[in-house]
Amino acid sequence: MTSQPMSLKGSHNPHPTIPLKGGSPAGLLLVTLVLLAAGPTDAADISPIRFVAPNGLTVLVLEQPALPILQLQALVKAGSAQDPPNKAGLANLTASLLDEGTKTRTSEQIADHIDFVGGNLNTRVSADFTTISIKVLKKDTALGFELLSDILLHPSFPKKEIRRVRNQILGEIQSEEDEPGLIAAKAFDRLVFAKHPYRWPVNGTKESLAKISRSDILNFFSKEYLPNHSILTVAGDITLEQVKARVAKHFGDWKRGTASPRKYRKPAPIRKPVFRLIDKDLTQSTIVLGHLGMKRAHPDYYAVSVMNYILGSGGFSSRLMDSIRDKQGLAYSVYSSFEATLMPGAFKVSLQTRSKVTNRAIESVLAEIKAIRDQEVSDQELADAKAYLMGSFPLRLDTIAKLAQVLSLVEFYGLGLGYFTDYPKWIEQVTTQDVLRVAQKYLDPERYVLVVVGNQAKAKVKR
Repeated sequence: MTSQPMSLKGSHNPHPTIPLKGGSPAGLLLVTLVLLAAGPTDAADISPIRFVAPNGLTVLVLEQPALPILQLQALVKAGSAQDPPNKAGLANLTASLLDEGTKTRTSEQIADHIDFVGGNLNTRVSADFTTISIKVLKKDTALGFELLSDILLHPSFPKKEIRRVRNQILGEIQSEEDEPGLIAAKAFDRLVFAKHPYRWPVNGTKESLAKISRSDILNFFSKEYLPNHSILTVAGDITLEQVKARVAKHFGDWKRGTASPRKYRKPAPIRKPVFRLIDKDLTQSTIVLGHLGMKRAHPDYYAVSVMNYILGSGGFSSRLMDSIRDKQGLAYSVYSSFEATLMPGAFKVSLQTRSKVTNRAIESVLAEIKAIRDQEVSDQELADAKAYLMGSFPLRLDTIAKLAQVLSLVEFYGLGLGYFTDYPKWIEQVTTQDVLRVAQKYLDPERYVLVVVGNQAKAKVKR
């Protein structure tokens, strides 16, 4: 069992879902039927409770007695951004090995335990953090806490598993070399985040993985996996007092420590358009265009969400889709995004188009970026964007797993436990003037990175 990187650099969707890992078909079917019957969660009913254990572990509890399910998620504030410069992929390799054996359990025994009760076990890594999640039925609460604490406190990092998992990750990296979208995204990150740890993919590179030793893994684990550097989220059919007792029993011996200092050089500003043209014998050009964006915790995030919905994240309602797909027929899909990260992430527009119309597609993207900066959006565009963002919000919370994930991120980014009721209010307050202001502040059609992967002889990209 290995970890699943959230993306090239991690969880940049502020409300990602968690893939399943382990679990018997019968158990998963039961859980699925229960969740479907429950329906979406009303954000107004979400009242999490927060407390800090004596060893510094932050614990979030969300009592949801309507469902006989328990979701446990530990978020460790260490991701690929903490990888040493020449050992990218260390955080991911470390997390991938957490459930590959502990001091008292083999990898097979861990898998058997979780499969036998029809539960799920998953480890994931992003640029900023690592999550270890376990879902079980209420009757298996004790097992859930026991397994999570064993994985977090007592991994053994067997040498044979290190070799196997490393080879598996190397195979994933090899397969990515045939994916134009991943090739473009990696090249884009290296240019936008030059000399910053966000420049490397979560799973590292062939060269960096070869340099990682078992001692590197042990050292990373001992320095970064600390209770006072972690968030434990417990959601489901359990009470606060029961959680406190379980935390004391299973995590009370976890010793606090001093985490490695977080000091990073800011990415160099882009002074003019920067081009990276990668030649591949393809019929289409894969295009990624953008620049540095904003951090998730910035107060402008909500106005930017509305602006970006109108620009390119709103699917068929977005200006980019309307212009580039519907009116010009240049692409099947085009979208824009702002990465939700602890430090400023990236803004980017991504699309694929026919080689011979590459320049026209690029020019159209830049024209739409310029247009949303030049004048206020219409009242109808604003109303549609706000209606969608507020209306879809409960769907991000319609399972216990999603609730636990979002709650962990709310704590990690320091958004406040009132987030679930405040989010619609923050979106509703956005005005057309706000959209124009953040577009002018966070979009720049004159200074950007452009990556094109495709047949360069046919694309003939203009510089």
